[in-house]
Amino acid sequence: MGTTSTPAATTAVTTAANMPEPTISERPARHLNGWWMLLPALVLIIVGATTAAGGAAGIGGSGGLPTAAGIALLVGGCLVATAGLVLMGGLTFVAPNEARVLQLVGASYAGTVRRDGLRWVNPLTERRKISTRIRNHETGPAKVNDLDGNPIEISAVVVWQVEDTARACFAVDDFVEFVAFQTEAAVRHIAGSFPYDAADRLSLRDNADEITARLSEEIGVRVASAGVRIIESRINRLAYAPEIAQAMLRRQQAGAVVAARQRIVEGAVGMVELALAKLEEQDVVELDEERKAAMVSNLLVVLCADRDAQPVVNTGTLYQ
Repeated sequence: MGTTSTPAATTAVTTAANMPEPTISERPARHLNGWWMLLPALVLIIVGATTAAGGAAGIGGSGGLPTAAGIALLVGGCLVATAGLVLMGGLTFVAPNEARVLQLVGASYAGTVRRDGLRWVNPLTERRKISTRIRNHETGPAKVNDLDGNPIEISAVVVWQVEDTARACFAVDDFVEFVAFQTEAAVRHIAGSFPYDAADRLSLRDNADEITARLSEEIGVRVASAGVRIIESRINRLAYAPEIAQAMLRRQQAGAVVAARQRIVEGAVGMVELALAKLEEQDVVELDEERKAAMVSNLLVVLCADRDAQPVVNTGTLYQ
């Protein structure tokens, strides 16, 4: 079984993907403890609402205040309450293994918050939730021609995780869909770069560890621009296509029969040599070359036959 690949296959795998270099990278955003900002926001809202209510009462003449003072209290109370609401709008909850990607409204990327809990950020930012949990993706069965042109069916399971939230949000339209398409493309390319079965080179069936390592490498190159890290990939289905499966099965069975026969013949020749040597060593019987040849022929027939031999008892001499 070979462990070295042909130069053509190696070149095909290493030059499969030519993704553009990402122009954005994740950076931490400015944020504060949300619990410390929740209290002043509530105070401002309560104070502002109370003041505005007092000003409205003064404007109506029932509060004992001049109309101008009532208007001032009403406007001031509304402003204070609005400030409290603005502060409240900066509160955001970050769950474990999640992140919030911040973007100023109509402007550029403002950073990422990864620390879980109640956080306070700039209220004027748009916050997008990105899961950083480990995910699985299974490709559907793909029908591909291997390096020798044989149609095969192959599918794989990929374990991946978002590593750069900025690239996941802004480098591609939908990073989940992007991973799915690029994974299928990599599986098809790997399947077409190696034979299904071969004794003198890397093959999909006999070199699973090497093939999956190259598959992980190629998928990682393809999805790096989306900020995704490939943890592991495994081929979970590999078979000949139905139209040639029976023919390939017969070929494999024929190869197994030939290999078994070869082992049987090697063992039979060894046993014949041992038998002749023992007969000569113990001087049991003297055989000329013709009778040695006949004995060798008979022993090989008995030892290599696929059914039990029927013994024939010779009651005459050796030469009858």
